[in-house]
Amino acid sequence: MNFKFLIPVIYLVVVNIIAVGVTVSDKKKAQHHQWRVKEATLLLIALLGGSVGMFITMKIIRHKTQKAKFMIGIPVIFILQVVLLYLAIHFGNLL
Repeated sequence: MNFKFLIPVIYLVVVNIIAVGVTVSDKKKAQHHQWRVKEATLLLIALLGGSVGMFITMKIIRHKTQKAKFMIGIPVIFILQVVLLYLAIHFGNLL
């Protein structure tokens, strides 16, 4: 069995769980007029691999869906991640 892919998969699962949790937390804080998570922090989590979990969560709970920075930015981050993964696999002998 090839375990080379296991660490990146575990990493992505954990980062996406964090992305979902932080997005839900920010939504609840917004509803209660509490101190919010910075937009830069949300985008950083997406950039670190949580883009899929964050985008799906945003759509489900209707959070940040009026902000182009998120509705365009996070899918763009995801596309860039897929391109980088493709390049790493096919040209960098990764995985």
